[in-house]
Amino acid sequence: MGILQNKIDFVAFVTASMANANGDPLNGNRPRIDYEGNGEISDVCIKRKLRNRMQDLGENTFVQSDDRCADSYDSLKSRAIGELGEPKDDSFEGKREYAKNACEKWLDVRSFGQVLAFKLNKKEKKKSSDDENTKDKGCSIGIRGPVSIHQAVSVDPIEVHSMQITKSVNGEPAENRSSDTMGLKHFVRFGLYKIKGSINVQLAEKTGFTEEDAEVIKECLKTLFENDASSARPEGSMEVCRLYWWKHNNKSGQYSTAQVHRSVNAVLKNKDKMPDSFEDYEIIENKLDGLKPEVYELC
Repeated sequence: MGILQNKIDFVAFVTASMANANGDPLNGNRPRIDYEGNGEISDVCIKRKLRNRMQDLGENTFVQSDDRCADSYDSLKSRAIGELGEPKDDSFEGKREYAKNACEKWLDVRSFGQVLAFKLNKKEKKKSSDDENTKDKGCSIGIRGPVSIHQAVSVDPIEVHSMQITKSVNGEPAENRSSDTMGLKHFVRFGLYKIKGSINVQLAEKTGFTEEDAEVIKECLKTLFENDASSARPEGSMEVCRLYWWKHNNKSGQYSTAQVHRSVNAVLKNKDKMPDSFEDYEIIENKLDGLKPEVYELC
């Protein structure tokens, strides 16, 4: 398939049931929540899950988490140098060529972009003699990706619960810690989150993002929580319920991305009842003339 030619917008509705959708490390790992009481999932968290799904689908990814590392590299720098070598110089042409090679090599780089930073050894002549000094010079290569993801926000305020837990065994010698060490586990009773995103054609042309790559992103969104289970998110507690995928008929889009995202909303059927499932919501679709989404019912 060729380079992406049509702008794409998408919206996914995902549920969290008795799970910590995205813990805040600055708040005791409690589920993220805004000042209005709505739950949040950071865009970084969503991209991490998308990258994991890319790996599961056999795609090359540059940013790999430690527990999913598929090669022998222990850092992003070592992976970049090991696969592409060091940049030859810090000239515009040199940076552009290095960025092109990185985009061809890794799907997540040509999707989300990346900053690649290096120290280059550069020889400089002393003013007082012909001796040469070797001096480290920084080289930063910035790549803007076509796939942008908003932070997800819950449709309604969420209830955050905390459960006190104990350890039945010692992690340290008995004189240092007793077997009834106390701790807390936080979770959302139920929340429906709206994930919004877009794929920009002009940036796709720069990174080489293709129609086939867009299909991979779509598949990753549909299966976002596969192989993502943990104690904070038990298997089945996080679910993608519905995905809307709009493909415009031109590069710039028939409508603005904001208009497209606003055209689909979830509304409680019974406002007097606390929601506990996706079925408690009605999805309101405001049709846009000439632009019909692909709709995937996933739960």
